[in-house]
Amino acid sequence: MSNLRMTIALDHYERHIPFMDGTVRPTGIDLQVLTIGQDQARGGGSRHERMLAHREFDACELSLGSYVMAKARGAKLTAIPVFPRRLFSQSQMYVNTNAGIREPKDLIGKRVALRTFQTTLSILAKGDLAHEYDVPLEGPTWVTTNPEPVAFDPPPAVRIERLDERRSLGSALVAGEVDAYLAPRPPVPFLEGAPEVGRLFPDPQAEEVSYFGRNGFYPIMHVVAIKQEIAERDPWVTTSLLTAFEDAKRVWTAYMDDPNWSRLAWGRQWLEEERRLLGPDPWPYGVAANRGNLERFIQYEHEQGLIPEPLTVEDLFFETMWET
Repeated sequence: MSNLRMTIALDHYERHIPFMDGTVRPTGIDLQVLTIGQDQARGGGSRHERMLAHREFDACELSLGSYVMAKARGAKLTAIPVFPRRLFSQSQMYVNTNAGIREPKDLIGKRVALRTFQTTLSILAKGDLAHEYDVPLEGPTWVTTNPEPVAFDPPPAVRIERLDERRSLGSALVAGEVDAYLAPRPPVPFLEGAPEVGRLFPDPQAEEVSYFGRNGFYPIMHVVAIKQEIAERDPWVTTSLLTAFEDAKRVWTAYMDDPNWSRLAWGRQWLEEERRLLGPDPWPYGVAANRGNLERFIQYEHEQGLIPEPLTVEDLFFETMWET
């Protein structure tokens, strides 16, 4: 019997290179790997929207925030417990250095920028500010530039404003039109060394190590989603793909054994430091190892009005994945 043909859209991370160079091939599947980023500069852009709105791929690296919202609204998607992107929120919180913000509570009453209210990093950062730093959701005024992909009803006391779409949030931060910016990638003025832009936490790594110690996880940003009808027709596909991602993980984990794999001069030493601080595997796959991480994120979505009722972790994954 011939292999099943499938497409999968992935960003060009080192963890996906084994798929892209053919080192790893899922059993029983002829997998066409499409290298597609989430912006025009990185491979065509809008991977999430193309999957959610047009179901353009059979499987896709997808924003966790968007995926949970879609599942809560009956989208014909399921997932495997593979998480290609993770971020701590603390390194992604930027402030105008002239706004008098010295600690998280200083964000109360300030104008805090987000791409959208429902971007995964936005959800995580807002939730972390509320749960870890006593900055209630209704404390700041949230300022967005992009349209919200999915309609939702925010809690009544929450204030959301729109900035002109033609206005860069980085430029608005420099100009003081917003006081802070929570972003999944550094704003351009920060990368260019603008003195008006700094991080909320003077030592975000120390703050993130403390967060990891309290919570025991490295927060999930993306999940691998699959068209529901494919999983229902051929349930073995979910196991084959999970096994392939586990095989790829063994390959990419070994990349850093070469001290010059990364362009970073001390990449190998920093990897050893990370393992000392976060343990041998802060990127676990499977449901059991990520349950607390996912439950916290689902809670954040519900509290922020993005889903009407909490989902269970099992609601997110195909049934063959529940015992992983």
